[in-house]
Amino acid sequence: MLLASYKMIGSSMCGPTLRYGDYKPKTMTDFATPAALQVQNKRRSSFSPVTTISNVKSHDFSPSKSYQEVLNAARERFTQQISFRSKDKDISLAKTLLYIAAEDEAFMAHNREMDAHSFQNERNDTNVLSDRQDWDCIEAMPMSGKKIDDWLLELDNIANEVKVELSSRDIGCHFVEVLEAVNKVLFESIGFRRSPVVDSKCSYLHSVLSSKYGSPILLSIIYIEICQRLKLTIVGSRVGEDFLIWPKTGNPEELFKVNSGHSLFGIVNGRCVEDPKSMASDLTCNSLPGLDIATNRDIIGIYLANLIRLHWKCASRINHGLMLTSPLRRVHNDNGKWSKINGSSMPLLRPQDLRLAIMASERLLILQPHNWALRRDHGMMLYYSRDYGKAVQELSICMAFAPEEEAEVLEPFVEKLHLLQLESSWKSRGHKGRLTVP
Repeated sequence: MLLASYKMIGSSMCGPTLRYGDYKPKTMTDFATPAALQVQNKRRSSFSPVTTISNVKSHDFSPSKSYQEVLNAARERFTQQISFRSKDKDISLAKTLLYIAAEDEAFMAHNREMDAHSFQNERNDTNVLSDRQDWDCIEAMPMSGKKIDDWLLELDNIANEVKVELSSRDIGCHFVEVLEAVNKVLFESIGFRRSPVVDSKCSYLHSVLSSKYGSPILLSIIYIEICQRLKLTIVGSRVGEDFLIWPKTGNPEELFKVNSGHSLFGIVNGRCVEDPKSMASDLTCNSLPGLDIATNRDIIGIYLANLIRLHWKCASRINHGLMLTSPLRRVHNDNGKWSKINGSSMPLLRPQDLRLAIMASERLLILQPHNWALRRDHGMMLYYSRDYGKAVQELSICMAFAPEEEAEVLEPFVEKLHLLQLESSWKSRGHKGRLTVP
C-alpha cells in the first residue's frame, strides 16, 4: 500500500513561513528582468558549496578536483532540469532528485576526506585510508554503489516487473488493473515501506531505492515515475499537510468505489484518507476535480522544502525548537531599546547539516526567486552560519519583496547585522577596539 500522503516536518523547526508555493510567477518576465538575473547570478556564484569548501583547507590539503566538478555539474544539471524555459512535462523528477543527491553526496564525501586528512595530520604515524576518488564526470560518481544511470535503470526494471505482472494476469490495461499491479510489485514483491523516522537515509531517491524505506513524498515520486513508464499519468495535490496522488481520469467516481472495505483512492494514498484529523478524509469524487494539481516543479519544491526542514532539524538538534526567525524578535527589547547582535552568543549548530540546509534552500530559491519568506529564511541560515556579508545581502533583497510590515521587522536587524559584519572585518585586519560609525 502506498502511503502517498506526507506530513510536512514541523514548521516550528524552521519558522512558520517556510512553505513552498506561496508565490507563483505568472510569466517568464518575472524572471527575465536584468536586476533579477544579476542578483540571481551573483547569488549562485556567491553561495556555491565549492566556495565554502575552498575556504576550509587543512594544512596542505586541497579539495579534489572531482568534488568540485561534481558539485558544479550537479547544480548546473538541476538548474537545467527545472529551467522555466522548458516545459513542465519535460522535467524528470527522478533525474532532478538524483542531481540533488549527487551534489549533497559529493559535499559530504569531501567533508569525510577532510576529516581523514585532519586525523592524519594529528597522528603523523598513522596511515588513514581516504575514500577520495577521482571521477571523470557526474555520471561516473557512485551513490550507494550505483551511478545515476544505474538508478534510472532501476526504475525501468521495476516498471518492467509491473508489465510482467500484468501479462501474467492476462488482463487489459485499465488504470485500475495497472494500479493494482503497481501496488503488488512495489509494496509486496519488492517491499517498499514508509520509514517511521524521517532522516537523511530515507530522504534521497537513491537511498530509498536501495533500502526500500522512504519518506512518503519520495514513495509518491517513485510511484509517479513507475506509472509514467507504463504510460499512466499520475497527478498529485497538496491537501493540508498531506500530498495525495491519483490517476488522471475523467471518471473520479471509480477511485472512490469501495471494494473489500477500501476505495482505490484510499489504497493509493494510505491511512490519511481514513484519518478524521486529515483534510484528505473529507475528499469525495466531487471535490477531487477542484484540487490544484501540482506541477513537476511544485513537487520538486515540496521535496526541497522538506529537505530544508530535515537538515535544519539535524543542525539544531541540541537546540530543540530553535526557530530561524528567533533573532528577529530579540533585536528590540521590552525597554524600547535596540539590543546588540552578539555573534558570540550564537547557538551551537552542526555545520555540515546547516550547510546542507543552505544548499537545499539555494535550489528552492532558483525555483522561487521572488518568495520573500524563503529568502528571509535563507538569509537567517546564513546568519547562523556566521556568513554575515551574504546574510545581509539576502535579507536586503528580501526586504524589497516582503510586505511593508515584514520589511519593518527586518530593517533594524539588517542594520545591526551590517555593523557586526563591519566590526568583524575591522578586527580581521588587525585593528583593536570597537569600530565607530559616524
